Amino acid sequence: MLLELFFLIVASCCIGESKSRNVLLIIADDAGFETDVYNNSVIHTPHLRSLAQRSLVFSNAFTSVSSCSPSRSTILSGLPQHQNGMYGLHQGVHHFNSFDGVQSLPLLLGQADIHTGIIGKKHVGPGSVYPFDFAYTEENNSVLQVGRNITRIKLLVRKFFQTHKDEAFERRQKKGEDKGDRDDIKDGERPFFLYVAFHDTHRCGHSQPQYGAFCEKFGNGEMGMGRIPDWTPEYYTPEQVKVPPFVPDTPAARADLAAQYTTVSRLDQGIGLVLQELRDAGYENDTLVIYSSDNGIPFPNGRTNLYRSGTAEPMLVSSPEHRERWGDTSQAFVSLLDITPTILDWFSVPYPSYSLPGSSAGPVHLTGRSLLPALVTEPGSWHTVYASQSLHEVTMYYPTRSVHQGAYHLLHNLHYRMPFPIDQDLYVSPTFQDLLNRTRLSQPTHWFKSLQQYYYRERWELYHTRTDPLEMRNLASDPSFSAVLESLRQSLQKWQWETEDPWVCGPDYVLEDKLEPHCRPLYNGL
Repeated sequence: MLLELFFLIVASCCIGESKSRNVLLIIADDAGFETDVYNNSVIHTPHLRSLAQRSLVFSNAFTSVSSCSPSRSTILSGLPQHQNGMYGLHQGVHHFNSFDGVQSLPLLLGQADIHTGIIGKKHVGPGSVYPFDFAYTEENNSVLQVGRNITRIKLLVRKFFQTHKDEAFERRQKKGEDKGDRDDIKDGERPFFLYVAFHDTHRCGHSQPQYGAFCEKFGNGEMGMGRIPDWTPEYYTPEQVKVPPFVPDTPAARADLAAQYTTVSRLDQGIGLVLQELRDAGYENDTLVIYSSDNGIPFPNGRTNLYRSGTAEPMLVSSPEHRERWGDTSQAFVSLLDITPTILDWFSVPYPSYSLPGSSAGPVHLTGRSLLPALVTEPGSWHTVYASQSLHEVTMYYPTRSVHQGAYHLLHNLHYRMPFPIDQDLYVSPTFQDLLNRTRLSQPTHWFKSLQQYYYRERWELYHTRTDPLEMRNLASDPSFSAVLESLRQSLQKWQWETEDPWVCGPDYVLEDKLEPHCRPLYNGL
């Protein structure tokens, strides 16, 4: 009897502790390392820098897919795009969705009585798989207003916190436990998960060209642009910008980057407003804060590519309970696939045992890991991440799989005989139009590769990223790296089988689940 009482007391203590834990997940759109947190001394991002001082900063964080909707589906499910079904973009004619049976992060948190909210760009579906209690997204608002208007975002965050407090106050009233001012009482509050998904620094030259290439004019107070009250625009000249080594160093690209920098500053100011609302609501010391982006920056060799330049992401993780490594930098290889297991771990919510319809591989399990141990001590064996790309826009079919392990990066381009596709946003960009025109006129492009090399790739690409950070020298055909190549191929294929990748046998075999071996030869000359 005493033992049972002891366990009841321990359980009640644990429940009390879990209810004081919350999560704020901040995801930028197509953002990269254009911030002084990652040693860009030109651009001013004081709010991200302040967050970094309270965070562990990861220098080897990667997305598992370099495309908007697929990446957001992996963030919110912990499953790679080929496993959760979000093969390409969600909106319009693209119309990709995750499988109905996917047990997503917001779904699991809701079932655990955690208050869920999303503000900004959702870009995933169906709604039954990604449900939120509180939602202001492109589905019911203008994405410019909920994703770029930082004053509107600030007020929506405030509304979420007020709704959260009101709910707890009403719960206490129903129980007859009200003892005072609702703002001073946290008892009775559920934990919360708030996902703030900014639309900056996405391009908008394709969708809203009147606001500039990056919507850098939206809300700047000029005639016809509207005014965002909390935004103080910061402007940069083309001469000031720091051109990433994988971007052409031309006047057009520099002007493009200068416009991007203005929206990075707006993003940073917006993050500052969100974090201030968190403090004002009294949740700063109860809340795990994670900041990252969905994919690489929208420039040639960036977004939609599985090269490091298209998959490397900023990542800051700030825990009020793990201050040992605040301000430190981690070299561990981590993935956006780790976000779901990290948040589940924070809330002590178990991942369920279930299978997706048609699956023959048994129960689904997460291949990512919780990042919480890294907040205490530097991991010694986190040196491998995987990536999987199938489409971006519905016309952009170019399936690629990759594994990044320590110094080596292996990519498998399944449809390597096709030219690499170009998305609509990038095509109309000043940088890409300039690159096209220079190529067409046989003028110097000031780029590290030719368009022909960019369009047409080898089936297997192997790079030593420490000695070749731009991934220019393909080692796949070098006999001295054959052992490395084979080891990485086996590692990649093992992950593909583990995550039920329908493309695991391609392009020279076809997958037949009911036959042994499962990969059956096509004799197609590949």
